[in-house]
Amino acid sequence: MKTRARLPRLIATGATLALALSLSACGDGNGGASADDGKIHILVYGDATNKIEKQVVDKFNETSDVKAVLDTIPGADYQQKLQTIISTPQAPDVFFNWGGGSIKPFVKAGLLLPLDDAIKKNPELESKFLPSVFNNAVVDGKPYGIPMRGTQPVLLFHNKNVLKKAGVQPPKTWDELLDAVEKLKDEGVTPIALGGGDVWPTQMWFQYLFDRIAGPELFQKALEGDKSAWESAESKKALKMIRELVDAGAFGKNYDSVKYTNGGSVALVAQGKAGFELMGSWYYSQQLTDHPEFAEKGLGYSAFPAVAGGKGDPKNVAGNTNNYYSVLKKTKHPEAVAEFLKLMYSDEFVKAQLDVGNLTTTTNTDQFIETSATPEYSRFQYDLVADAPSFQLSWDQAYPQSAASNMHKAIQQFFNGQLDTDGFIKAMQALPTE
Repeated sequence: MKTRARLPRLIATGATLALALSLSACGDGNGGASADDGKIHILVYGDATNKIEKQVVDKFNETSDVKAVLDTIPGADYQQKLQTIISTPQAPDVFFNWGGGSIKPFVKAGLLLPLDDAIKKNPELESKFLPSVFNNAVVDGKPYGIPMRGTQPVLLFHNKNVLKKAGVQPPKTWDELLDAVEKLKDEGVTPIALGGGDVWPTQMWFQYLFDRIAGPELFQKALEGDKSAWESAESKKALKMIRELVDAGAFGKNYDSVKYTNGGSVALVAQGKAGFELMGSWYYSQQLTDHPEFAEKGLGYSAFPAVAGGKGDPKNVAGNTNNYYSVLKKTKHPEAVAEFLKLMYSDEFVKAQLDVGNLTTTTNTDQFIETSATPEYSRFQYDLVADAPSFQLSWDQAYPQSAASNMHKAIQQFFNGQLDTDGFIKAMQALPTE
């Protein structure tokens, strides 16, 4: 089952010794970037995909004099424990991350190795990946990450039968979406399912509308610390359109008591009680697990609608661009690390990821899509991402994690009418960007 790998809040607790002991269960537990044991240590988020990462390490070790060791930390503990060791002798040489805000503090602290020299020696470390994905691990103009799993764009999913009964087609424009909302309400159906109790699904509506109206430049300005971005005319227009959608009854009245994480919003669509749900591409796997017959016969999907007069390209996408491998500056084996990173675009790696449902973002993915578990769905996603001029990383992952809690609070309160436009703007302007 594909689930969204959420970033836990950063809490700098836990003993380094205890972490070293926990790592020893997965790798050999010895050494790290600054303790030269003649190996490179690869630290990853512990989940089902680790079997592929282990295969890649084994492949690397077949020919490399410098051996690699795979260390894993259970997903729920990953970000906290990474924070604990990142500046200690137990730090890995290479570590899994989400790009964007997840690595920016490490870059600012001078802990990470820029990859521009490695790319000069081997340009394929950049050219073999889709630009819209590769660029989300670029900080201050320098690349700090290589994509290493699969992309998860946010799509607008729908119940085919519910839409057909209401005389609705998947909307290509915002006006068509508003029209669909009214027709679905007339049928007694909640137009759009929303797991508002989780908050992060609500955020998806903000990030897409802001991009459609203002283009990616406005949010980038905000990320770079320009607080005026949030009070711009484009920002206020996006907020007005969100308010109008909520007030039109698009999400019903009980969305804050519904969650995606317990299957609530998923069931609303599968059972024909809602027409649409905006969610990451893992939604297909979730429906296949929870409601297999519906997933195979009744689930449809489309891109987020275009907004007339907006500055944002309708081909832009938002979501989780990919996961990345970044390198500690103090690694003793940068050349061996660069050789290891080359495997992230190998045919063998791409095929293995597709076999478990991860959609890789390499330029050679295209030739292997037909071998994936869901070729038609994989093709739709890949073409969407490949054609995207911009891929907006989810707001709560683009910002430093210290901002996530207050960001979610502002989004939920604005959606509920507890914050007006000025209140939302002030809350977003107060978020830390470093």
